[in-house]
Amino acid sequence: MSSPAPAGRQAAPGAQPPVVQALVRHFCDLRDGRHGDAASRQGKEALFRTAVELLDPYARQVLQEFNTHLMLDTGQVEATGVVRTADRSLAAAWTLSWPEQRAQRIAPVTLHAFYGSGFHHPHLRGATVADWPLNVFTAQQAADEVPTLRAIAASDLHNLVFQRTYEIVPVITGGPRAAGGVEEGGRR
Repeated sequence: MSSPAPAGRQAAPGAQPPVVQALVRHFCDLRDGRHGDAASRQGKEALFRTAVELLDPYARQVLQEFNTHLMLDTGQVEATGVVRTADRSLAAAWTLSWPEQRAQRIAPVTLHAFYGSGFHHPHLRGATVADWPLNVFTAQQAADEVPTLRAIAASDLHNLVFQRTYEIVPVITGGPRAAGGVEEGGRR
């Protein structure tokens, strides 16, 4: 696999940030009953396998950064590849474990991709994600939090849609400010 490109690309002024584009694709999938260009479970599973392959270098990069800078290169980054679970779901995980974590018998840092057997499409999650640290003391530190803030907002909006319906998102339903909404397949 090739080395990943630098992460965190910025949107052009006035353009949707990448995290917003991803949410629009996601909500369009819900609206259209598809995942990307696939409608069947088999097609969606093929797309999941491709997504895991595409994510692999980036997931490893992120965990290796944590290993290098936080665990002082004492950790081990591992990946499962795509596996079929007992309930017929598909899953893949990337983990970072290190001696102190193992000694405490707690979960490793985990990036988890899964396509649940009863799910419409795949998702990402962590092992314990709920709170992010907030240690901001300068304007630059605040600006550096933008990717974290985007991740939290995207996760929160996704969970709100999961609680109810994609119809709470005006750009998907063609609400008053949606400039015609989003076409099938996530195109404007």
